[in-house]
Amino acid sequence: MNRQEFEKLAVEAIGELPKHIQQKMENVAVVVEDSPSADQLKMGGATARNILLGLYEGVPRSKRGPGYTMVLPDKITIFQKSIERVAHTPENIKRQVRSTVRHEIAHHFGFDEAGARDLDNKRHERD
Repeated sequence: MNRQEFEKLAVEAIGELPKHIQQKMENVAVVVEDSPSADQLKMGGATARNILLGLYEGVPRSKRGPGYTMVLPDKITIFQKSIERVAHTPENIKRQVRSTVRHEIAHHFGFDEAGARDLDNKRHERD
């Protein structure tokens, strides 16, 4: 899949979020990169046995206080080649992008890894 098509999937995943969630997303950029750097792998806690599909870097909304001003945007990175490695068909890639975007946005709202996974599991149960 080319980069433009993949980026469109990420934009669509954000657009599918409930409006009240979209409206509360503040000071966060969502970007697509091919693969994580060594530093990103370390930050994301990836090991030799797993693949890093996405990464949230920033100050979660739940931790922002009155002194949260004049800061660079948080960054959510979606890793295209990592997702393509685990999801081989266009439909599976779309599903994985949606899941990864939602997972990383959960971190933006202050959910830890277990909480973000629980949210994703609940969403899959509804679908």
